[in-house]
Amino acid sequence: MPYAPFEARRRALFKRLAENPEGATDVFARVRSYNKMSPGAETPVMQAIRSIPRKKSYYYFDLKIDAKHFGPSLRLGHRFGDVTKVPPTPTIVKSRPIREDNTNSVLMKLDRLRHFDMPPDERRFEDKQPFAVWRGTQNNPARKLLAERYASHVDHDIGFSESRSAHLNKRFLSVRDQLAFRYVVSIEGNDVATNLKWIMASKSICMMPRPRFETWFLEGQLQPDVHYVELRDDFGDLDDRIAYCEANPEMMRSIIANANRYVEQFKDESRERLASLLVLQKYFECTGQIEPEPFSPRLYSDDDWA
Repeated sequence: MPYAPFEARRRALFKRLAENPEGATDVFARVRSYNKMSPGAETPVMQAIRSIPRKKSYYYFDLKIDAKHFGPSLRLGHRFGDVTKVPPTPTIVKSRPIREDNTNSVLMKLDRLRHFDMPPDERRFEDKQPFAVWRGTQNNPARKLLAERYASHVDHDIGFSESRSAHLNKRFLSVRDQLAFRYVVSIEGNDVATNLKWIMASKSICMMPRPRFETWFLEGQLQPDVHYVELRDDFGDLDDRIAYCEANPEMMRSIIANANRYVEQFKDESRERLASLLVLQKYFECTGQIEPEPFSPRLYSDDDWA
């Protein structure tokens, strides 16, 4: 499609937002987390929107469909794939380390079909098996440690979906199969854990070590014993934590409700699109390519709008 319809939609969205910024307070807060840049930011190595390389990648489509709202000529820096280090200059990425000095990592909702597929879960927590489940690939030492500890456990169903270590492999389990268990373990892979979102959207409990990376889902804002049950990095406390959970069913129902509520903010497609466009608006403002909008102060602080 040509750029003009996208640009017209952005102008219409921003016009409505300027008339009622209070209606998007939560969106502005998320945008300030995704994009921590300040005006006059160092200019990265950038490409014109029209020149973003296609590479037959979902990353390309997810970035381009939002960037086209700003026309073909504005320029941006981007890095596709699993990004685990902060770039030297402001760059659009899918993932970043959770730390204070990650300003150059500007998060956008990339590879969204893979990371934000959250099928419905119709089983009640009480009707599920009171054990833990995990499936995944062997792509880091933490996952191997979990499988080695629990692949032979008599109750938990934990193992690799495929691995060079045949004794740690288990039969394939679909998401629906895994949601038959009360406790689903989530372990980061190359960056974040892909299964985290669908676990938190379900009526099962997410059990995981504290995350080290974050994406559009803002994993760094998740709180143990509020949104998930925290495990030690060596997973040696899995049985003890499950015993605690089983002894505190009301707390588990509260964690599930909090997790489901957290997920809801990512399901409204119109607000997701608005958040994505505001991340780019702030990026282009801070690199001196576009004039601020009437609502732009809220992209930096809520202080002047109290």
